[in-house]
Amino acid sequence: MAIEVFNRYENKYLLDHAAYLKLYNDLLEYMEPDNYNKQHEFYSITNLYYDTAHDSLIRSSLAKPKYKEKLRLRAYGIPNQDTKVYLEIKKKVFGLVNKRRTPLKLQEAYDFVATGMEPEYQDYMNKQVIEEIKYFLSRYDLMPKVYLSYERKALFCKNNRDLRITFDTNIRSRRYDLKLEHGTHGEYLMPQGQWLMEVKAEKTIPVWLAKMLSEHKMYRTSFSKYGNEYKKMLKDSKIERESALYA
Repeated sequence: MAIEVFNRYENKYLLDHAAYLKLYNDLLEYMEPDNYNKQHEFYSITNLYYDTAHDSLIRSSLAKPKYKEKLRLRAYGIPNQDTKVYLEIKKKVFGLVNKRRTPLKLQEAYDFVATGMEPEYQDYMNKQVIEEIKYFLSRYDLMPKVYLSYERKALFCKNNRDLRITFDTNIRSRRYDLKLEHGTHGEYLMPQGQWLMEVKAEKTIPVWLAKMLSEHKMYRTSFSKYGNEYKKMLKDSKIERESALYA
């Protein structure tokens, strides 16, 4: 069964393709690809982020509060109506990320968020998380706002499964056609060939990894996919308004 509750620290780094190749190859001394990446070079992750009409959740998040939260729907690959997907609450408190999610069929997830009424319980669902999401939905009037997809490579530490490193590339977004089943089309959020690396650990990272990151001159950065999409949207809207004024 896939893990449905996470508590961990997440540190992010931006890499160009050459830096990614060098670091990835060095990491293989201590880490190994996850089960899917052992058979496939990448796997595709597709997400639908929910927010209020006035983008309250992402605007609050970008203000860097001590506590922030968001709701998203995640699928692995392009789902259909009967595909199992994950509806999840992601919270961050003083740097510690807590993620709680439940499997649902795609249409069940759509209906749950749209109506606030929990689906009829099935044995593949996490009942406790469904109750938490129901409460979350009672606090906010949410709607689908942003689609985000990317290709991922993931590594686990050979002797410590609590340490995980992911590499995401080809991050695409759109604010129209907000259905996971409609494919991965959209605008690129980063230049092609650039990678977002996330180091995910329940505790501090091991000494060997800290040393390796230092040797490769890797420096932590603040990068939220949804947050950067939102800032890009605001910038593009401003440019469009200014262009219209001078047209």
